[in-house]
Amino acid sequence: MKDYKDISLNICIVDDEEILRVTTAEDLRDAGHNVVDFELPEEALKHIRQHPEIDLVISDIKMPQMNGVELLKEVKDFNSKICVILITAFGNVKSAVQAIKMGAFDYITKPFEPLELINLIDKVAQINCLKFRNKEFSNFFINKYDIDSYWGNSESVQKVKEEIKLVAGSSSTILITGETGTGKELVANIIHYNSDRNKKPLIKVSCAILSADVFESELFGHSKGAYTGAAKERIGRFEQADGGTIYLDDIDDIPLNLQVKLLRVLQEGELEKVGSSKTIKIDIRVIASTKADLNKFVEEGKFRKDLYYRLKIFPIVLPTLRERKEDIPDLFNTFLFEFSDGRKILVENEVYEILKKYNWPGNTRELKNLVERLALIATNDEITPQLIPDDISASTLAAGPLNNSGSLVDIVNSFEIKFIRDALKKSTGNKNKAAELLGIPVSTLRSKMEKYNLL
Repeated sequence: MKDYKDISLNICIVDDEEILRVTTAEDLRDAGHNVVDFELPEEALKHIRQHPEIDLVISDIKMPQMNGVELLKEVKDFNSKICVILITAFGNVKSAVQAIKMGAFDYITKPFEPLELINLIDKVAQINCLKFRNKEFSNFFINKYDIDSYWGNSESVQKVKEEIKLVAGSSSTILITGETGTGKELVANIIHYNSDRNKKPLIKVSCAILSADVFESELFGHSKGAYTGAAKERIGRFEQADGGTIYLDDIDDIPLNLQVKLLRVLQEGELEKVGSSKTIKIDIRVIASTKADLNKFVEEGKFRKDLYYRLKIFPIVLPTLRERKEDIPDLFNTFLFEFSDGRKILVENEVYEILKKYNWPGNTRELKNLVERLALIATNDEITPQLIPDDISASTLAAGPLNNSGSLVDIVNSFEIKFIRDALKKSTGNKNKAAELLGIPVSTLRSKMEKYNLL
C-alpha cells in the first residue's frame, strides 16, 4: 500500500517572478516531485490542458494579463480534481481567502521558507494517496465481484449470469429470490460492481434484524428533535446510498406501514426524514432480496401489491444447490483454495460423489462452511470420505441408493461401508479395535475393506 511520502506529484508552477519561480521549482524537484514552471498563465494553462496528469498548480495571485484567481477558475473548470495553491503578498490575503472559497486548496504568503511550502505540498500528497487507496479499494471489489464470481457451469447458473449481464448496466429495480445460502448478497454485489454506479456506495440493509420502532429512522433518517432521544439529525440509509445502490435483504420483513414510503422512493426518487416536511431527492438503484414467496404474502395482505410489482421489474431466481449438483466439485475446489492457505490438499473422488447425493438445505453457504472445516482437519493434506460428517454421509447412504433405484444388495453394501468407516474413525484406524466395535473377526473386516477398496 502506498504511503504519501512515496508519491511524486506532477506540479506546475506559475509566476512571473523568475528567481522565485526557478528556485521553488528546484526545491520541489529536490523533494522528489516532477515540476514544470511557466512565466505566463496562458502557457501554463495550455500545458495543463495537454497534460491531465497534473496534480497541483502553484501560482502567484498577482500577475499581468491573467491573475492567479482567474487561472484557478480556468483550471477548476478544466479539471476540478487538480489542487491549486496560491502565493500571495501579505496585502493580498483577502484575495487568497476568497480564492479558497472558489476551490483553492490553500495559500502561502511571501516570503516563505522552502520547508513551509513542502509541508503544504505533503498535505496534497496525503489527499492524492487517499484517492489512490480509494481507487485501489474500489478496483479490488470490481475485480472480486466480476460476473464469474457466481461460480458454476450448470445451465441454471449460466442463466443467472446472463440475467446479471443484461441488467447490470441499467438502473432498474431488481428482486432476487432464493433460499437461504443460495448467494443472494453475492449476486447483489456482482450487479453493483458491474454497473456504472460501482464507484459509488453500496449500502446494505438487513430488514430482518431491524426492529419496527427504528425501521423508519434507519431507512429514511430523522431530523433533530423528531422524537425523544433524537438529539441530532440522522442521515438514513437511502441518503447514504445516493448515487449508488441500496441492497434490501429480506424485503418481506419491512413493516406494512412503511411499504408506501418505500414505494415512493422507487417511483419518485424522493423521501422525507422522520419529523421533517422537506423533500429530499435521491438517485439510487434498489436491489431487494427475499427467501419468501412474496406473491403469497400479497394474497395474505402482508405485502403491498403495488410495491411487489414495482420491485419485480427484473426478477432473478437463484437455483438451489440440489438443483445444480454438477457444480459441487468446482464449488468445493474454489472454496478449498480459499481456505487452504497455500497448501495443496488432495480430494478423493468419492468425496464429491458423497456430496452430490446430499440435499444441501443450507445450499452454497452450507457447502462453504463444510469445506472450511475439512481444510482445517485435513492434517495429512488429503480429504477422504472418512472426514465427511456423519449427518451428511448418513443421509446420502439412506437416500442415495433409493433415489438411484439401487438394488437391495447395493443398499446393504452402502450401509456396510458406512459402518466400517465409522468404526475405523472411532478407533483411529486401528483394525483390531474397529473389528471389536463391529462384532466381527479382524479377518472378516480386512476382507470387507478389500472388497470395498477401503484398505
